[in-house]
Order: sequence, then C-alpha cells, then structure tokens
Amino acid sequence: MARLSAARYGKDNVRVYKVHKDEKTGQQSVTEMTVCCLLEGEIETSYTQADNSVIVATDSIKNTIYIKAKEHPVNPPELYASILGQHFLDKYAHISAAHIDVTVHRWTRMVIDGQPHPHSYLRDGQETRNVEATVTRDGIAIKSGIVGLQVLKSTGSAFHGFVRDEFTTLKETWDRILSTDVDAGWTWKKFANLAAVQEGVERFDAAWEAARNITLKTFAEDESASVQNTMYKMCEQILDAVPETEKTNYSLPNKHYFEVDLSWHKGLQNTGKDAEVFAPQSGPNGLIKCEVSRS
Repeated sequence: MARLSAARYGKDNVRVYKVHKDEKTGQQSVTEMTVCCLLEGEIETSYTQADNSVIVATDSIKNTIYIKAKEHPVNPPELYASILGQHFLDKYAHISAAHIDVTVHRWTRMVIDGQPHPHSYLRDGQETRNVEATVTRDGIAIKSGIVGLQVLKSTGSAFHGFVRDEFTTLKETWDRILSTDVDAGWTWKKFANLAAVQEGVERFDAAWEAARNITLKTFAEDESASVQNTMYKMCEQILDAVPETEKTNYSLPNKHYFEVDLSWHKGLQNTGKDAEVFAPQSGPNGLIKCEVSRS
C-alpha cells in the first residue's frame, strides 16, 4: 500500500531585475535576483487522483513573483521573500506553506573619475546574497547567507598535529596558502508574522554587512591552526553581532595550492621557505562544515 508522504511544487529559476529610479537625484539603483517558489498544502489529490483543481499553475506562480516585485520593495531580500510567501497563504486557503529562495546577484556601482556613476555597474565577483524563507500559518522562518565569496591569503595558515597512521602521506606545515569559497548562513529566530519581519527591517542589511565583514576580517587576521578553528571563530562572532539569530553555519572548501619542485632544472629551489611558484588544484579538495548554535 502506497501513500504520498510529502509533496511540494512551484517555479524555479525565475530571473528578476528591478531598477529604482530616484527622480530627485537622477540616480538609479538595480537589483538582480533568481527566485524559487515552492508550495505545500492540500494538494495530494493532484498526485494521487489527477485532480488539477488544487494546483496553482507554476506559470501563475511565476507571474506572481514579477507582480510582487513591482508592488513591493525587493530589498532587503528577506522582506521580499516574506511578502511573496505570505501572498500565497492569504490568497489560497488550501496552501499551508510557501518556500521562497532568493539569490541576489552582485552588481557594484562603477566609480568614474572618482565619482559614483548614477546608472552604471560592474560585476566584481560571483558572490551572491541568499535568503531561504518558509512562510506558514504559524510564522515565518528565515535563513540568510553569503555564497561564493572567494578569498585567499598567502600566509598565516598552518596545519599540524593531526592524526598520523599508515594511511597518512600529508606533511605537517606551519605556513601554507589558505583559499576558499565562503558559504555562510545565519538562521533568524522565528518571526510571528509578516508584520514582525517588517518591523525593524533594517536588521537584515546590517546582519549581512556584519557577517561579511566578520568573515573577511577573521580570515585575514586569524593565525589559522585549521579551517575548523577559524570558521568556529567566525560563527561565534556572528552570533554576538546579531543577537536575533539562533544559529550560524559555514561550509568552506579547502582549495589547495601545491609547491612545484623545480630542482630538476639547474637546481632551482622552489620548495619550503623558497617556494614562490605554486600549482592551483581544481580537485580533490577538503570540505569543512560546521553549525554553531546558542547554548
């Protein structure tokens, strides 16, 4: 005997671009997003009985994403995701949850002749600002994050004292290159309703800026004994800086740079303290994750 134990559906990869035009200054601000919206509720019969009467068409979901982007602010993305999700619960009585994922792509205003340009931008990296919001009739759960922030430091990182046995070939090091693509997240304490999200909405931009600055400063300044220890320090600081969060997490690939032994060429020294030329590795790589919660 089979039963449908879980189901959700919706529209993915909806690309949205919005421009805000300040009539007084002539300055324009842009936001580009990719949105995913999945719905849950009393939709079982669409799967089990071919009953399409309970389906809000995914094309209608796509249209709603654009309409709500026109009607409401899209910044901060936590607010837009909450507004969008709440719409589906208010509009359709049989929908019990809306899962909204928003990825904000990076556009940085150009500086021309020392002055910020009123309407021209450049993409200075693949880093994105990410939001996952789940809107239910019991409240709104939000996770914010940073994905794809590429960082590297050429010294200030070590790795030694790890387990050594018959499987170990890795040498201990007291000085190495450390590079990673930062994937960081912080989960907010649950909001009772949309009004609670809207009240003090500036908290979301402040938290994103704090988390990004903490990540960069700690990465740069920490004399890292391991990726594990450095990322834990980052998590502690975010929890301190953003008291309305309940937990934070990091996922950091350890992108390796190997010394190139050139001694075969006229005795050229390029290892140890003489290493200057390295070979960046595409894989395999270490992958270190952690989640730190309030005690």
